[in-house]
Amino acid sequence: MTDLPGIELEDWKARALTLTFAGQQIRYWLAGNADAEPLLLIHGFPSASWDWHRLWAPLAKRYRLIACDMLGFGYSAKPRGHAYSLLEQADLQQALLAHVGERRPVHVLAHDYGDSVAQELIARHQDGQLQLASCVFLNGGLFPETHHPVRVQKLLLGPLGPLIGRLFSRRKLAQSFARIFGPHTQASEAELDALWQLVAYNNGPAVMHRLIRYMPERRQQRQRWVTAMQATALPMRVIDGAFDPISGAHMVARYRELIAHADTVLLDGIGHYPQLEAPAAVLDHYLQFRDARSSHA
Repeated sequence: MTDLPGIELEDWKARALTLTFAGQQIRYWLAGNADAEPLLLIHGFPSASWDWHRLWAPLAKRYRLIACDMLGFGYSAKPRGHAYSLLEQADLQQALLAHVGERRPVHVLAHDYGDSVAQELIARHQDGQLQLASCVFLNGGLFPETHHPVRVQKLLLGPLGPLIGRLFSRRKLAQSFARIFGPHTQASEAELDALWQLVAYNNGPAVMHRLIRYMPERRQQRQRWVTAMQATALPMRVIDGAFDPISGAHMVARYRELIAHADTVLLDGIGHYPQLEAPAAVLDHYLQFRDARSSHA
């Protein structure tokens, strides 16, 4: 397995485009041939679309890539008094597709918080509100009953949430990520610096206690989302870092119980961020999934 070099954060930031959504500035990225099949990449919490930087160039050789930093994340606006919602983030993804003129059925690759946004998009696909072509999930809380949040997430949800958010620091980020990355695939200091910059941008820690409301929202939407996943004919795959204490092998076991003909890949020794920890393996399993579907088409 070869490493993939990725993109420096400053170079990534320089490539950003801007759209206005609900009166707020959203930064987004495009790559690849506009005629190639569209692939929407949806990032997780508390990070941003730079999470995909190691996969960006190789995927752009095959697909039209579309990604944004969601509202409250990365280089996008982080309004202080906002009631953040996964449903609104799904609205944002649809607005982004409309903004870039993408009207074809869209493939989705999602991670963590982005998995929940993707689940909402699947439910909307089932309702006829948009057309998807496939969905691949990386580690995320697809089922609230198997989601094991880290301590800082639990604290952010509590009465001291605003204070916990304001006290969140690079050191706290490093401590949390050390627990959720695999033992042999820990984030480098440079990666942690970049991830922290994305969190800290636009005073991001001040809204973390508002963003974290996605955890109860997942419980509220569980039946709708899981029903849609069980009913859909969309090709789906899970590529999951098995070592992840939040949504690792235990989540995949539940997926296999609930989803008929479950297509799952477990990456041994890999934690919560497989696209950063084992990007070449994620790329291989993703392309294998897409190629298998193309040969059946």
